[in-house]
Amino acid sequence: MVSFEQNFYPKIGKVGKGFLRKIFEALKEEKDSKKVGYYELPKNGIKTIKELETYQRENTYFKNGSIKNIVVVGIGGSSLGTKAVYEFLRYKRKSKRQLYFLENVDPIIIGETLKRIDKKNTHFLIISKSGTTIETTSIFKYIISKYCFDLSQKKDANRFTFITDKNSSLSKLADEYSIKQFNIPKNVGGRFSVLSAVGIVPLSLVGIEVKELLIAAEGFIDSFFEFKEKKILKKAYFYSKLAKKYPINVLFSYSSLFSYFNQWYVQLWGESLGKWDKLGNNVGLTPVHLVGSVDQHSFLQLILQGPKDKTVTVIKVKDFKKRAKIPDIKLKYLEKTDYVNNHSFNELLNEECNATYETILENNIPADMIVLDKISEQNIGILIAYYELLTSCVGQMLMVNVYNQPAVELGKKKLVKKFTNIN
Repeated sequence: MVSFEQNFYPKIGKVGKGFLRKIFEALKEEKDSKKVGYYELPKNGIKTIKELETYQRENTYFKNGSIKNIVVVGIGGSSLGTKAVYEFLRYKRKSKRQLYFLENVDPIIIGETLKRIDKKNTHFLIISKSGTTIETTSIFKYIISKYCFDLSQKKDANRFTFITDKNSSLSKLADEYSIKQFNIPKNVGGRFSVLSAVGIVPLSLVGIEVKELLIAAEGFIDSFFEFKEKKILKKAYFYSKLAKKYPINVLFSYSSLFSYFNQWYVQLWGESLGKWDKLGNNVGLTPVHLVGSVDQHSFLQLILQGPKDKTVTVIKVKDFKKRAKIPDIKLKYLEKTDYVNNHSFNELLNEECNATYETILENNIPADMIVLDKISEQNIGILIAYYELLTSCVGQMLMVNVYNQPAVELGKKKLVKKFTNIN
């Protein structure tokens, strides 16, 4: 169960309510038109799960139980969402398989990661929506060379699965060598693709209960389109209406388990909303991600006494299901810390969270709180759906195309020119 506590939203008058309804209808039309496909991913994901189960029964290496490592080769939307879910649940779901990520073309990380695996018990997932992502294809080539794979040999081709758009360059390569491929719907952008095969395949292969995640996300999206999640529209209205006054949105998550979820949020928020609007104005909201209690000792100072240009969303897990306590040990000179003796670390973290939240509100900083009752597939599924829907709502209100990334493409073109000139 996920609950939402909203404190900072202004009262919305008749014009505001009408505006919210207009935005809701625009999103509903977007969904019904099939131009934007992430709304349907949870429903369609069950087919992907069944397809993956069939594939594992047919692939020799999965069938004989030799696969111990799954390596995701992908960057940005092809890996961040998957990593967010995996890191959130990895201590809850024990798996015989390890999941590794090769994202950046950092030579040290590539080398050290591949040192830890044996090709005999490893399966590689090559993930690129376009099929030509330069970081992904470069690492893919390196893996082929390092392990002397010959894709024309079935035993080597079976070491790979491709996840890409149908008929992309990577898709055509899969067809050429009979490599298994899962396709990303054309109408789903990379940063919205975690509930597609991009996330379903790797997460399923390491034992995450993906079906539970999908069902929860589907339920929340359905609830939104039944006009039952007006809190999302109200929050988006506040963000867009006061974007100039509060241009920075801080996500303050109280658990290290959220570290990669926070990074996923930064990509989703930044790449979707930082645009020229329909009138040619530069708009957007800057995402900042923090982990509590660590960042209480750094960034909180800026939030409380720095420029009042930030909103804060705090995320808390009510019960971590871990009962470790701070021992009742009294140490000379450390008497001032004895007030937490005999309390659990769960209690300490959550009371630190509550104290931070209350202090933020007392300083008249716009803030809200999201509370997860526990660590579960259902809750992370709801959280993903919530942030995707919120992003779409804010984008509609800012009058931007949420689903493209023209500025990112500029950097890619520049890179091609640089290497073309070198050659």
